[in-house]
Amino acid sequence: MMRNLKILSSIALPLLMGASISTAIAAQNAPKVEVFLSPSKVIEDTAADEWAEISPSDLMVMILEKDAKGRDRRVIIQLLPPPFSQSWVGNMRTLTAARWYDGISVVRVQDNYVTQWGDPNGEEEGQSKKLPDNLNNAGENEYVQKIEDVKINELKLADPYAQNNGFYAGWPMASSGKEIWPTHCYSMVGVGRGLSPDTGTGAELYTVIGHAPRHLDRNIALVGRIISGMEHLSSLPRGTGPLGFYETPEERTKILSVRMGDEVADLSQYEYLSTDSASFAKYAKARQNRHDQFFIRPAGGADICNISVPIRVKK
Repeated sequence: MMRNLKILSSIALPLLMGASISTAIAAQNAPKVEVFLSPSKVIEDTAADEWAEISPSDLMVMILEKDAKGRDRRVIIQLLPPPFSQSWVGNMRTLTAARWYDGISVVRVQDNYVTQWGDPNGEEEGQSKKLPDNLNNAGENEYVQKIEDVKINELKLADPYAQNNGFYAGWPMASSGKEIWPTHCYSMVGVGRGLSPDTGTGAELYTVIGHAPRHLDRNIALVGRIISGMEHLSSLPRGTGPLGFYETPEERTKILSVRMGDEVADLSQYEYLSTDSASFAKYAKARQNRHDQFFIRPAGGADICNISVPIRVKK
């Protein structure tokens, strides 16, 4: 009996060793399984040093009159950085310092398009609010920048409006190969204007509340984006007049005040995920290739406006 056990053991040992070797070889030859993270998981795993602070001096804090239930409404606008749209951005700083925006109103809300605010009497001769004397007179050439003057983090997404696209210092950009410009994505803030050659001053502003109207790129100045309180502008009643303009003063929402962020004592410190970081590259890839449990067929691509830059209150 003992002799038979020894014989069986001597046979089984090589067999087990052979099985282990085969398993190891199979594991080495097996195709590598790529681990797909959801966009939210990528953000959750970011390192603290991958986030860039937004200076309070580059924020505008706009206070609307209270809503129908008596709740406060505060909107925070981040201004576009140099070299883009600086004539208009400079005007907005001047208008804020002059307290010019205080008392103007939301005058237009067009469904799936824009919410616009400005002087409700701006078109009335003799009744319009006087503008400061030292405003810049921006030219149409300032809608774009030369490509050699700005380096963007290219994504090269399919884009019917541009040859190329990517991000610059946290902002979505498009390019023709010779020029670069900011894109009309949801929550971006632009400058209202009349017919060319008028380029607007920054006294009349709008934000995108619907599908990205990219056909406006290079035709109107973009000056910033709303990073907090967007719901206070996107949920307003739609105007019933042409182009969504309100027809009576009672329909308008008054803007009580606008201040630069460094004038507001209780303003939180905001930060954005650096678009030059390794985590942003993973985030952009995840936005293009959704493998979350909900998704059946990943799209394999995304519009530049669908890769919204994560912004948060600093932890």
